Amino acid sequence: MNTARRPVTLGLLAAVLGTCLAGALPAAASTAGTPAVAVDSTSASGTWLVATTEGGAAAVADSLRASGVEVLRQLDGVGVLSVRASSAVADSLRADPRVTGVSADEKVALQGSTWSPATDPGSLLNVTKATGARSSWSSTTGEGVDVALIDSGVSPVQGLDGADKLLQGPDLSFDATVPALRSLDGFGHGTHMAGIIAGRDATFTGAADTTSFAGVAPDARVISVKVADAYGNADVSQIIAGIDWVVQNRATNGMNIRVLNLSLGLPSGNGYKTDPLAHAAEQAWHKGIVVVASAGNNARQDGRLMSPAYDPYVIAVGASDSRGTLSTSDDNVPDFSSRGDFSRKPDIVAPGRSIAGLLVPGSYLDQQYGAVATVGDRFLRGSGTSQAAAVVSGSAALLLQKRPTLTPNQVKDVLRNTAEPLLALSTSQGEGQLRIDAALNETTLFSGQSHTKSNGAGSLDAARGGYRVESAGVLLTGEKDVFGKELSTGTHARAAASTTAWTGGSWNGSTMTGTAFTGTTWNGVAWTGKDWAGQDWSVRGSTPAVWDGRTWAGGYWAGRTWAGRTWAGRTWATGSWS
Repeated sequence: MNTARRPVTLGLLAAVLGTCLAGALPAAASTAGTPAVAVDSTSASGTWLVATTEGGAAAVADSLRASGVEVLRQLDGVGVLSVRASSAVADSLRADPRVTGVSADEKVALQGSTWSPATDPGSLLNVTKATGARSSWSSTTGEGVDVALIDSGVSPVQGLDGADKLLQGPDLSFDATVPALRSLDGFGHGTHMAGIIAGRDATFTGAADTTSFAGVAPDARVISVKVADAYGNADVSQIIAGIDWVVQNRATNGMNIRVLNLSLGLPSGNGYKTDPLAHAAEQAWHKGIVVVASAGNNARQDGRLMSPAYDPYVIAVGASDSRGTLSTSDDNVPDFSSRGDFSRKPDIVAPGRSIAGLLVPGSYLDQQYGAVATVGDRFLRGSGTSQAAAVVSGSAALLLQKRPTLTPNQVKDVLRNTAEPLLALSTSQGEGQLRIDAALNETTLFSGQSHTKSNGAGSLDAARGGYRVESAGVLLTGEKDVFGKELSTGTHARAAASTTAWTGGSWNGSTMTGTAFTGTTWNGVAWTGKDWAGQDWSVRGSTPAVWDGRTWAGGYWAGRTWAGRTWAGRTWATGSWS
């Protein structure tokens, strides 16, 4: 997929590969004509990643091909080439003004020559076994339950490529202005989550099938609401708008949205009682939707739960670590999973270490982490409470198929009451590790929760937690949405509570999307007017590379946990890397 985004810098490549790379040369001024690339194609060759200046990938690739160098992969959208060449060619490329960095392209190999899901603790085969989901599929598969996923979109890759698998809801991201990117997942995070929740290969025949891919609830359906662009950039106002859409449309157009997955989080400066994002999630809960939110991956920092997981009504999910074994007896909580504080801790934990989920080829995550994290042609490993939340969302779909009259409060109580305590007792595990097989047979029910409800009237800017998007050098700050319009959080909270936050395709006075499905895709519209920096949306839509977001990529989409340091080392041929 061509994501049409800015080039990858040498520093980012170094972070991706975990290798010691030569320093980038300063960008040189453009000169007339195309610089020649001096090559020595007779020397021993290796594979190299070449990062180029914006728009330079094609020209460098043409020069290399003309010189007899083999270009293995050309990724114009992120400005990266993969080439097979000698070290002399690599040295000459470093002197090319169109090149910002060159590094050895070295993958870390899985143990053995062929990956087998049966022996990998992070495969969905073993995740569904460990949680008890697979043993329940003879009667409960999530059929008839829709799970809304507010994320970076979902691409219909194998395993998510059917009308019974995926409905493309509204695209509320910056990609909505780019028809070629609308609804699709150029980032790669949303598709990874969707596969965990409800993926299913067309060849899948049931619980005994150990070769076809299947998520936790293989017959549930995903409703994708895209809020993050192909770089993972999103503003909290877009996420709130997405949640509002889910609440208002939960039973329209034949949908039956019973679960909302939020594999995201922000270190809000508001308490949950006033936070606008927590309020939006809470409204979904009070309207009958089970809200599952990632606890966060910041245990190495202050460890507190992210918004909206810190709202006590929703289900806050931490991660568990298989420690590289198929047995659950030695599982523990990995060092990245947020522990919480005295006021709020995770409710439960679920598998979240080195999970092999569906890959979007050419996506941002593929380009940045594929060198160390891909498994074959279809899967990408990821670690984080994002993955753990997706496992719980799929499990909630199973529970609601079997017992459709359960309220969100009852679902939460059942999952907590049947969780299996980990051997190493710790408050960071909440009530313990998910056991959906036990939850499906639990008969004890509780009626409600008595926490103080959020009023949502706090600061929108504080809800961003310091993570902001940027346009034309202007950061989005203050009580404004991405259209630059003032958002009165108190007024909006009342509209959200009365399910009137959306009027047709308009939210907070701006038209963001269409008003109905055409087939399996919600109608899109071209954004009009100007953004918060006064830039015309039509110009933005024609040149998407101008976006310079500073928010979610590498932040609270759990992006930081795609890096090598969070993988279970024993599942790799190399135990660790720098």
